[in-house]
Amino acid sequence: MMKLVEDADSVELKLTVPTAAHRSAVQALDLDPLEAQIRQVYFFDTPDLTLNKAGVVVRARRVQGKGEDSVVKLRPVVPEQVPSGLRKLPEFVIEVDAMPGGYVCSGSLKGVVKPGTVREAVRGQQPLRKVFSKEQRQFYAEHAPEGVGLDDLAVLGPIFVLKLKSSPGNLGRKLVTEMWLYPDGSRILELSTKCLTTEAFQVAAEGRAFLTERGIDLGGEQQTKTRKALEFFSKELQANAAT
Repeated sequence: MMKLVEDADSVELKLTVPTAAHRSAVQALDLDPLEAQIRQVYFFDTPDLTLNKAGVVVRARRVQGKGEDSVVKLRPVVPEQVPSGLRKLPEFVIEVDAMPGGYVCSGSLKGVVKPGTVREAVRGQQPLRKVFSKEQRQFYAEHAPEGVGLDDLAVLGPIFVLKLKSSPGNLGRKLVTEMWLYPDGSRILELSTKCLTTEAFQVAAEGRAFLTERGIDLGGEQQTKTRKALEFFSKELQANAAT
């Protein structure tokens, strides 16, 4: 992990809070839900998650007050094996996501999407590839399984997300809180903060102390927002196909 952190662009420290502790965590952190930003998140994959099995994640978002964006992500990646030309692109970022009990290094090629494009694409009003830039489409073609084109992918979503940024005084840095609301009524509450690679372990220790002081449970089972979303919609798509 230390080698990955050294060669990455940034580190994001994450913690998912057990469902039973969601309300108490929001109160302990003095968060105001009315200040949260509304987001719609869509994933794209085959019904049996062929891309996910190959380590490729394709996603698009509609963000309240900010517009739309997309990303083609590869994980895991080894930073030193990424082509220099790709590393030089300002839209490409290598980040280590770390949470209690695990970590993963990913490479993401991001893009800004013309307003309205995501909604039209998920409705089938224009090809899915229009959501992604030329560089993203090339990146996808280089890493996706053979025979699985962007326009062949199914829509997995949307997921309704509330995102809130706060700056707790005792923490001394920004804390991001995301509530992912799934169609079956389940939810994930994730706390995160980003930091430079050189300060990752110090920030992790400070964050742990800060959350412990506020009674936040650090020992709960950790959940991945993306994995839960993909698995939920995959089951739904396959069930619909069987009927």
